[in-house]
Amino acid sequence: MSGFVDECGLHVRAGDGGAGAVAFRREAHVPKGGPDGGDGGNGGDVWLVADRNVASLLGFRDHPHRRATSGAHGSGKRRHGRSGEDLFVPVPEGTLVKDANGVMLADLVHEGDRYLAAQGGRGGRGNARFLNNRRRAPAFAEQGEAGDERWLHLELKLMADVALVGFPNVGKSTLISVLSAAKPKIADYPFTTLEPSLGVVRVDDTTEFVVADVPGLIEGASEGKGLGHQFLRHVERARVLCVLVDTAWRSNALPEPVEQERVLLRELGNYQPDLLNRSRVVVGSRADIGECSLPLCVSAVTRQGLDELVRRLATEVKAARATVDGPAAFIVHRPVAQGFRIEREGNAWRVVGRQAERAVALSDLTNPDALAYAQRRLQKMGVDRALARAGVSEGELVRIGDFEFEYQ
Repeated sequence: MSGFVDECGLHVRAGDGGAGAVAFRREAHVPKGGPDGGDGGNGGDVWLVADRNVASLLGFRDHPHRRATSGAHGSGKRRHGRSGEDLFVPVPEGTLVKDANGVMLADLVHEGDRYLAAQGGRGGRGNARFLNNRRRAPAFAEQGEAGDERWLHLELKLMADVALVGFPNVGKSTLISVLSAAKPKIADYPFTTLEPSLGVVRVDDTTEFVVADVPGLIEGASEGKGLGHQFLRHVERARVLCVLVDTAWRSNALPEPVEQERVLLRELGNYQPDLLNRSRVVVGSRADIGECSLPLCVSAVTRQGLDELVRRLATEVKAARATVDGPAAFIVHRPVAQGFRIEREGNAWRVVGRQAERAVALSDLTNPDALAYAQRRLQKMGVDRALARAGVSEGELVRIGDFEFEYQ
């Protein structure tokens, strides 16, 4: 079973808000005690948080559901319900968050970056909140709002300083195993590496960089051949590309090193043109059994050229890092607040928007006072005017959330 997952679905469910209470003071010597119903607690949010200690999306493969807790109901004597706890879900650095239709929602690149994946429902207000000069004894309270619930699609693009790029079986896994503590699967047949791996290369006490062993690319990878798209996306964030060409090319039935480099660069450019603008180091591999005419040749077996390669990569990484300013703080992604809109829905009309839906969802529409209050809120928002502008006719059906009514 694979220990690395770079694509998965995730179902998030925020907590529901607690209902407000309808209560009146009942004390000795207070024959007409006023309303004292407390508010319901807010439901907990679900946040996705980039965490450098999480290596892949493996934890979501068999357990894709994450749910925050709901708020408690309010009670008499103005006792408010407890709010639900927010749920923080750790994901790897470099995680892309998309909705069910593939629309990008957030890119969690750095440690601490977070995205509000599901917003908790607001707690309903108790009847004490509706006391005013005209309404001396409100006998209604708001219901708790349901929390957001949806499916998301997560994709991981590895965060690495250096990406090893080359044809299958040219020695990438062997090279990363001797440069770092990474232990990828190594064997003498193509496509040994079916999943990327990361290794940390330490140059001295103050200098280190991360190397990604990307599964071997073949001609046509930019068009998806040989799982090309899944492999190539792990190259996108690398600061430096280390292009490995096999000097013992005849034993692998590969083209000559110059042609290998040309094909690899063409596939990278076809996939994402700006990859060709990255710092690049071209290295001849398996120099112990091949004939290398390149300026830099290495052998993981005899350790020929390894020190020089590490110094060269460290220099390129340092220069690339210097051109990119790091973030001053982590980034918080929240859904953009929206108003409402009117949409046609078959033979009916629908008012779409959290604010309008909330006005209806929080109200107990079986209570005449609560219904009148909800109507005033919708009118204040401009829903009546928007329906008229949209061309809604007398008697047509209008839906807001789970509530529907005939337009008058």
